[in-house]
Amino acid sequence: MRKYCPKLLLLAFSLLSAGTIRAAGATDDEAAIRALEVQQQEAWNRHDAKAYASLFSEDGDCVNVVGWWWKGRAEIEKKLADAYVYVFNESVFKLGDVTVRFLEANTAIVHVRWTMTGARTPQGIPVPQQGIQTQVVQKQAGKWLIAAFQNTNSVPEMPFPKGPPASAPEKPAKP
Repeated sequence: MRKYCPKLLLLAFSLLSAGTIRAAGATDDEAAIRALEVQQQEAWNRHDAKAYASLFSEDGDCVNVVGWWWKGRAEIEKKLADAYVYVFNESVFKLGDVTVRFLEANTAIVHVRWTMTGARTPQGIPVPQQGIQTQVVQKQAGKWLIAAFQNTNSVPEMPFPKGPPASAPEKPAKP
């Protein structure tokens, strides 16, 4: 047993060191992904469609809060440039909570809570707008980029009804 102890200790140390290096790499990658989200906020608030679109992979997808599906960096840039002319010209986007979950070393799912003020949106949309983005981000050539993006407006969660809504009183029949 004594002759195996140093080998076991060396093996244990090696495994722990590899885990620490992997954890440090994940921490660096998580920091880079969080920096990507800050860049999103900054590009949006400058109303810079080119800078915002550059955060997406060349073939990245974006589904906005009304369900419009923009395919590829070039289309994302063009559509945002059009939107910044009037609808989002005075908008201010603010990041909230950001959660990162790695699926693989070079792929993660990111959820971003956000608020927005100053957008010229149709009546009936709460002000300030609030929502959650779901992003799939990938590390390409050492840089984290958004590969898929789904944006959703949100309202405060409430309990589900336990039955049908109360019916309105019946109107008397007309003679």
